Amino acid sequence: MTTPDSPPAAPRIATVRRLHGDADPDDYAWMRDHDDPEFTGYLAAEREYYQSRRARLDGLTGQLDSEIAARIPNRAQDSVAWPLGGLQYWTRTPEGGENRQHLRSATGPGGADERVLLDENLIAAGTGYVEVGTFEPSPDGRLLAWAADTTGAEIYRLRIRDLTTGADLADVIERSYPGAAWSAAGDFLFYLVPDAANRPFQVWRHQVGSDAAADVLVFAENDARFEVTLRASRSGALAIITSASRDTTEVRLIGLADPLADPVLVRPRERGLEYRVDHARDTDGGGPGWLYIVTDAGASEFTLMRAPADAPGAANWAPVACPAVAPARDDTRLHGCDVIGEHLLLTLRRDGSPLLAITGLDGSGVIDVAPGVPVGSIWVEHDEDYAAGSVIVGQESLIEPAAWYRLDLATGERSLLKRREVPGYDPGDYLTTRVFAPAADGTPIPVTLARHRSTPLDGTAGCLLYGYGAYEACSDPEFETWLPSLLDRGVVYACAHIRGGGEGGRSWWQQGRLRAKPTTFTDFIDVADWLAGQPAGGGGQAALVDGDRIVSRGLSAGGLLQGAVYSIRPSRWRAVVAEVPFVDCVNTMLDPTIPLTINEWDEWGDPRDPGDYACIRSYSPYDNPPAGPRPPLLVTGALHDPRVGVHEPAKWVARLRATGGEQDGEIWFRAELGPGAHTGPSGRYAQASYEAEVSAFVLDAIGIGDRPRMSDHRVLS
Repeated sequence: MTTPDSPPAAPRIATVRRLHGDADPDDYAWMRDHDDPEFTGYLAAEREYYQSRRARLDGLTGQLDSEIAARIPNRAQDSVAWPLGGLQYWTRTPEGGENRQHLRSATGPGGADERVLLDENLIAAGTGYVEVGTFEPSPDGRLLAWAADTTGAEIYRLRIRDLTTGADLADVIERSYPGAAWSAAGDFLFYLVPDAANRPFQVWRHQVGSDAAADVLVFAENDARFEVTLRASRSGALAIITSASRDTTEVRLIGLADPLADPVLVRPRERGLEYRVDHARDTDGGGPGWLYIVTDAGASEFTLMRAPADAPGAANWAPVACPAVAPARDDTRLHGCDVIGEHLLLTLRRDGSPLLAITGLDGSGVIDVAPGVPVGSIWVEHDEDYAAGSVIVGQESLIEPAAWYRLDLATGERSLLKRREVPGYDPGDYLTTRVFAPAADGTPIPVTLARHRSTPLDGTAGCLLYGYGAYEACSDPEFETWLPSLLDRGVVYACAHIRGGGEGGRSWWQQGRLRAKPTTFTDFIDVADWLAGQPAGGGGQAALVDGDRIVSRGLSAGGLLQGAVYSIRPSRWRAVVAEVPFVDCVNTMLDPTIPLTINEWDEWGDPRDPGDYACIRSYSPYDNPPAGPRPPLLVTGALHDPRVGVHEPAKWVARLRATGGEQDGEIWFRAELGPGAHTGPSGRYAQASYEAEVSAFVLDAIGIGDRPRMSDHRVLS
């Protein structure tokens, strides 16, 4: 029986995994059956134990929750509005509401004709959870295709709403995936469907007003390594169907003026070659226009090409002579090219940071658009309207809340549209900087720091170190309403941009992928050691933070990172937070029925291969419980999470409990049994409460939970 002093003891059923001559016990393999009452009972017991153990932090958690909630304006909040088809669209979070409303008018917020098109609060009323995956107005603005998930399982019910009456049509697609494209006349809708493993793999065509049973399959991707995305080109001319694995893509096009036509293949897939396309209308009028192609064909950091839209094959691809990207320069990763009227808007990375660039259709006249705040991020927020002549970009940093600007594509000038309101918060109280920590092989690893102006970098402050490091994803600086509560209590926040991510371009990913994956983990440990004044290889680096009070945190693949470094160097961490962690790596990658297995072999490797197996087995946290005293550990998992099955953290926690010793720190498992997603609860206040729980754990571990906030005193210059 579970009591506050005795964690649940999971049943053990002897099972052995035999592979490549190894025999590994797996006494918790039975947990893979999520419908087993024994398993759901165990999860409930873990949640009860978590609630009982964290009760001593209720006061701190409540204080943090109040602080975070106070940074959320308690009144209706409108997003920046964006143009589309002569109308203005935006979202509004109503006063006291958890979720958003989607609105439209001819003149923008406050216009006499503003209308609520979709209210997420109503959709969430039944379960308390909502995620809108598709929101696509028809070209004439008369209809709206919308789809929502109300459990966190990422299964979206697709509907079509008549925006004249506000009523949904009888048309219902029960199981869809985000991604849709309207025909030019608005009489057909193309949409995505996932397979049993939740992989988007089919494109279907629906005729408005008909029974979904009559829908037509347009394309099916039968190779389970590939996922399908679907969107309409900004020009309105094409539906773009992209099949993509981790390093290979293939694109098909459907002319939206002729929706009954078969898809046209652009270039057959070639293993290791990627390309993505956008469409430019014919500037002379009447012609098919051009495809602009971002590809790594002959350029490892990607380059820009174009081809006639009616003859898109590889034989017709011609380089666009753009001085902003390869081959003109080799220090820039090209991620995307959006065509907006007479301009191209390029999404780039250079010197480890995000960057935008505007060019003409021939690639000339480059205007760089960098973040306007120190150590900041910049991104394209809205560019839906092909003829607008401008786009809306956002920028922020760890300490600067987001601001949105209209970017004039002819001049590169930015005009402020909106700043995120954060009551009671002054960015001037905080500092952020970028430093570089040497890895064991000498590679400088970027680290973004944030701290209160009164917190010194002299080795005395506690630290929360965050990392991800997978899929070429970039952990660019973002402002979070929970972070000031940590900074106000003297914590230094550090984000390690380790290899396996994409901060250093495509090569940065390659250095932390497949059999090079352990580099991700050693990079993270090397960053922690350097911050603590104990750099890899020795040396005289002065400590920036207190090496005895470093807490690490990461989610999903970042949760794997936490599990791996928890096993490799348990003594390095004061505590570890592993959110929805991918920790049962060998077993998961052996099971093709689990979502994100087959199409993940190109990221992690296939354990059926002896070499891949040896690498994965060497770092899989479930297979490598740490020796020696272990630091406190907070683990999360969600029953409805389709990305990391809740059995993974459950099995890991059970094995850690079974193999632990008296000197180990506590293990808390926050199992979410109700509606909830991979990244936690939906709704701004629910998310704030979740972050308050995590922050209380972090502060308690560092030992400053009861310290008065620095913002309660005079700020030192």
